[in-house]
Amino acid sequence: MAAGRESNYDRHISIFSPQGHLYQVEYCMKSANSTGLTTIAIRGEDSVAFVTQKKVPDRLIDPTSVSNVFPITPTVGVVVTGQPADALAMVYRIRQEAHEFKYNNGFTMPVYLLAKRIADLCQVRTQRAGSRLLACFTTIIGVDDEKGPQLYQVDPAGMFFPYKALAAGAKKDEATNWLERHVEEFTTMDVDNVIRTSIICLQHVLSADFRGTEIEVGVVHGDGRFMTLTPEEIEFHLTAISEQDVEA
Repeated sequence: MAAGRESNYDRHISIFSPQGHLYQVEYCMKSANSTGLTTIAIRGEDSVAFVTQKKVPDRLIDPTSVSNVFPITPTVGVVVTGQPADALAMVYRIRQEAHEFKYNNGFTMPVYLLAKRIADLCQVRTQRAGSRLLACFTTIIGVDDEKGPQLYQVDPAGMFFPYKALAAGAKKDEATNWLERHVEEFTTMDVDNVIRTSIICLQHVLSADFRGTEIEVGVVHGDGRFMTLTPEEIEFHLTAISEQDVEA
């Protein structure tokens, strides 16, 4: 009987169960992780980067049109891990907020404020019965003029935190354990090591080697501009990783 009463509370997003659960929020988290993709992000000494899997769902689709990595402003980029349609809706809203801030204030929206604003919008969705949460985890990177490299993640419920490193998606738990064991190394890494360590972590948790077309890499460093690596640039880093393994 108790289980039956508890299940009645999973039909409304804005009603807590007697045990304190918002079941629709929990279901949304599971949906975001059900796509089978994993994302890794690491913040280094003067750079921050993320790497995510790239899977083309149909051989007839142009591979260049499939991406989970998006530029928001010239200095801020995101990777969205979760349901593709929800990810696109999230990116559209992030761009809208960032550009409205620039228009109204005359300078680029800081990464912290952008993450906070998006988190606030996500949290409001948990209060309204007439809306649905977006089933995606949003990882935001950029370089702040005062604070240096910045790495944030916003979850579907509206929680956001700054990170030294993070994982999202199907293998989040395994990747988080790996990152926790190596976290002390990240703060002194240059941009190449940040990129390669992110790739190594992804390879480790998936027990797989990649080609340059099978992953996406975004990075902010140096002059603070966000850039995505080409498949050829990714292959360069994959080759360097292989050579390190041989030498070891």
